Amino acid sequence: MRKVLIANRGEIAVRIINACADAGFESVAIFADSDAQALHTVLADEAYALEGNTPAESYLNIEKVLDIARRSGATDVHPGYGFLAENADFARAVIDAGITWIGPSPETITALGDKVAARDIALAVNAPLAPGTDGPVANAGEARAFAEEHGLPVVIKAAHGGGGRGMRVVRSLDEVEQAFDSAQREAVGAFGNGDCFVERFLDQPRHVEAQVAADAHGNAVVIGTRDCSLQRRHQKLVEEAPAPFLTAEQEAQIVRASTEIFKKAGYVGVGTAEFLVANDGTISFLEVNTRIQVEHPVTEEVSGVDLVQLQFAIATGEPLPMTEMPTPRGHSFEFRINAEDPARGFLPAAGEITSISVPVGPGIRWDSGVRAGTVSSGDFDSLLAKLIVTAPTRELAIRRARTALRQLEIQGIATVIPFAQRVMEHPDFTGDQFKVYTTWIENELGDDLVPDENYRGGLLPVGATSFPGTGVTRFNLEVNGVSTKVGIPDAIFNSFGSAGAPGTGADAGGQDAASGINAPMSGSLLRFTVGVGDTVEAGDQVAILEAMKTEVPVHAEAGGVVAALTTEAGERVQAGQTLVEFES
Repeated sequence: MRKVLIANRGEIAVRIINACADAGFESVAIFADSDAQALHTVLADEAYALEGNTPAESYLNIEKVLDIARRSGATDVHPGYGFLAENADFARAVIDAGITWIGPSPETITALGDKVAARDIALAVNAPLAPGTDGPVANAGEARAFAEEHGLPVVIKAAHGGGGRGMRVVRSLDEVEQAFDSAQREAVGAFGNGDCFVERFLDQPRHVEAQVAADAHGNAVVIGTRDCSLQRRHQKLVEEAPAPFLTAEQEAQIVRASTEIFKKAGYVGVGTAEFLVANDGTISFLEVNTRIQVEHPVTEEVSGVDLVQLQFAIATGEPLPMTEMPTPRGHSFEFRINAEDPARGFLPAAGEITSISVPVGPGIRWDSGVRAGTVSSGDFDSLLAKLIVTAPTRELAIRRARTALRQLEIQGIATVIPFAQRVMEHPDFTGDQFKVYTTWIENELGDDLVPDENYRGGLLPVGATSFPGTGVTRFNLEVNGVSTKVGIPDAIFNSFGSAGAPGTGADAGGQDAASGINAPMSGSLLRFTVGVGDTVEAGDQVAILEAMKTEVPVHAEAGGVVAALTTEAGERVQAGQTLVEFES
């Protein structure tokens, strides 16, 4: 009997738990304090507390995860996506502990996780590539020199990153220094390594990727293609398979390059090769993701291949069950249902999901990590669930998706559902000519979406340290002379009449125009962009926060002269907390 520890949370953890049940395996969940009542915690055969709330204390803590793997008797570890999924040290530690790692080898993760090394592999197999630096650049001056030699625009990228973090597009030479510093700072915060390289940027490109599987016997096959161009701040929102509006030559080029890159890297497992496709048809290799991806369901739906089951099989040395790319059977869309309000610049939201009404009918799939009663705290990713809609043709899938999105209702928390509904009515996306590109949302969609009435003004209520209902109160209890740490969920602890979760306070989104500027959401303060004595006008940027993997600018709702800055870079701030005080 195989017993799989899932080193993750949310919808991907639930997805893997269900796959374990299908395969007849036992599943082991791990959970942070704020996930004590989460769906993945409840559904797994066993669940173990990580005793912490921040990513570093919980899902990123290798020692804690490995200790649970040993104590639970897990035979396998599946990392899902994010957190430790592409951490070579974690993969090595799992293998050294005698546990099967469901993913590529640590050496492969290292080689392909370094974007510069991945470019070298792509060059070796003659994959299409835009011009780029030979390695990481030492400073902004070297980045500027590359831009002067190769022309603008260029993109500065974290060498050891992914998911759009540590990436900045530069369209003017006087922007290079600020963009380099910002990319490097975000890379250090997200990946612990600030190395960045520079590449010629393909303006208004599509984002197309190939889902690849490779076994330990030297075989590699592309399972299918996807288009993931609909993005916000480099975070994907809507994906589809197969990638539409590609010529036969473009598809063949992507399939060949992907297969050869995986073979050259000695890849064993399931992964994704990503490419940019320019307006003129130019294709440029972007990166390899050495994990299952959020958007894997659309490929499953049109290929008939269960990618998680395929991961299970490859991890134990089984050969691939196919020798060539399956012929797509229809068309599939995936809509990421994030706890964000698009009309407020996709600000993350928090709150309790009071009800969910999920669409039903042919071709509807709902991959979720939440249910009615789930509290989204904002401690981790904003992704709540995924709606996948499949039909025999793209045109029918569009009509079916419109109906499904009208039926989908989530109450109690702001979501991106209104945005998805608008996209599926927009001719740039649904027309005969595909006009969407990676920055289409920012450049073309506009900002006239209606604000979600469920938005509560920030990640945390004013004065809170954790969102009410999500925390666990921990204390030591002596049992038979032995001190044992005990955790009680807030919902139970509060019923004792003792100190529990903080109150919800006032709406955190506003600010007193006469006194200063408040944080619109909770997060970590990266830096102020104003100083004491500066005059601020309404609309000016005054600070940058980081929350849910992205940098979010803070703008003044009213003007004044800065009298004081109330916190320092690196400190966590709460929604509604005063950041800038004005002179009276």
